[in-house]
Parts: sequence; structure tokens; C-alpha cells
Amino acid sequence: MQRLTLAGGVPDEMKGAVLALGNFDGFHLGHQAVVTRAIQRAFHERRPVIVATFDPHPVRFFRPDVPPFRLTSLDQREALFAHAGADAMLVFEFGAALAALDAEEFVRDVLAGQIGAAGVVTGDDFSFGKGRSGDPALLKAVGERYGVVAEAVPQVLLDGERISSGRIREAMIAGDIGSATRMLTRDYAIEGVVQRGDQRGRELGYPTANIAMGDYQRPKYGIYAVRVTLDDGSEHPGVASLGVRPMFDPPQELLEAYLFEFDGDLYGRKIEIALHGYIREEKKFDGVEALIAAMSEDESRAREMLAL
Repeated sequence: MQRLTLAGGVPDEMKGAVLALGNFDGFHLGHQAVVTRAIQRAFHERRPVIVATFDPHPVRFFRPDVPPFRLTSLDQREALFAHAGADAMLVFEFGAALAALDAEEFVRDVLAGQIGAAGVVTGDDFSFGKGRSGDPALLKAVGERYGVVAEAVPQVLLDGERISSGRIREAMIAGDIGSATRMLTRDYAIEGVVQRGDQRGRELGYPTANIAMGDYQRPKYGIYAVRVTLDDGSEHPGVASLGVRPMFDPPQELLEAYLFEFDGDLYGRKIEIALHGYIREEKKFDGVEALIAAMSEDESRAREMLAL
């Protein structure tokens, strides 16, 4: 799996590729349909497959003050695209220059010129070009003039509604992990480097691996049953607290995961914490003994959810 940028150039062996084009943040069922169609076309036409994504997200460029909303990091997307069967990920570094291109310039200069794409597949709601003036119909018409065969994939529905990254974010904010998982086809996972904390969990008999939330969408604060994947590929069940730790001062937002039957040093290692089920809201208890009792109950509930 190669990671490409326009600045770095597209290698000759990737010229003539079928390009799956979109934000693909979250890589949910709708995104998967677009990439699957690109892979199908590439297989029949004996071409490589490139999945293109944007970083930073265009919304972040135009509205830099919006709260964090990312569903996946670039590393996570790269792994997901590779697993789907793509040959390369192209990262559009979204900035003023890209935002200033009109729709025809984007097709002519970027898709046909810099990338050398033979085909492009998008969702049926894809927009592009300055002022979002381009849509799939325009992409198809303009693409024909420059040798790029464009195709739009119809919307994917769940419970009669279109699947979207926005809908997944709403489910996460509501603590509706089940709905988010169904749309993503996997548990929502947050990746980060384990940082050294104040050892509160260890003192309470529950040593935790702590990571910062960074640019990720904040799910509903509370306690979750989780599966934690380490940088060696091993997966460990556990229970995690996401929130500001109301029992301790000063408030500090953290995702803290306790891994069942694990004894090892995780400081400085990159891990991924997948939220499998929501247990309860975070709460301030009357004292440490009440907190420890609640943590024990949380562990039992997490084991039930994880079928341990």
C-alpha cells in the first residue's frame, strides 16, 4: 500500500488508475460501496486502484474553529483502504490552492493531468471545485473531454435513511454505539500514543492506558466496553472511561482503558481503542470506596458485553 500526495507525484505504475474519490472519513458502508465499485472496475480493466482522501478535511479549512469531528486518522484510513483491496492512498493536502480550483480545472489539471486517472468513482452526493460547483453529472461530462470516465454510486441506506459520516457522529454523541457500529461495519476506534498519567488508576487497582482524544469526534462521555489493539497487532478486551474524570481535580479529558489480564508497559506505544458498548455515564461518587465498587461493576458489565 503506497501513500501518495500531489506534491510527491504519482508514480508511473499508478498512472491510468481507477480513482475512488471522496473524504471517506470513517469509511462507512457508503464509502465502502464507492471503493468496492472502483476495485471492480479496476479488476476488469486491469488497472491499479487509488483511494483519494482529503487532509485536512475541507470543513477544517473553511471553518477552522469547529469542534473536533474526525472519525478516522490517516493511518486508520490507510489500513482500511488496504484491507479493502486498494493499491494506494492519495492524500489531497487541502488548502487555498486546491480550494481555488474550479470544477473543470480540477478534472483537467488534477485528475487527468497530475494523477493521470483513467476512471473515477464517487458517491452520488459528491461535490468538488471552487464553491462546490461540481457534482457527479458535471464530473462525468467534463471527464469525457479529458479521458476520465466518471461514475457515481447510489446512496446506501440503513433503516430507510442514508448512511453518512454526520449520522455516525450524531449516534456517537448520543451514546448509540450499536447504530454507529452498524453504519461503520466495525466498532468506532480511537488511535493514539499512550501517555504517562497521574497513576490514579493504578492506585485504585485498575492501571489504565491513557490517550488524548486529539481531532477525533467526541462520543458521549461515560464508561465503555472496549477492545484494545496494540502496536504488535494483539487485541485485548477491557473497559474504558472517556470524559473529564469528575472525581479528580483538575478536570482533564482523557480516554483511559483498563485491559483485562494484561501486565505490561504501554507508555509511548501507539494503541487503538475500539468502543464496543456504552455502559453508563461518568459520575462523581461520594468517595473512593464507592468509585472502586462502581469500577468493579463496570468491569463485570464490560465482560458481559464482550461475551467473556
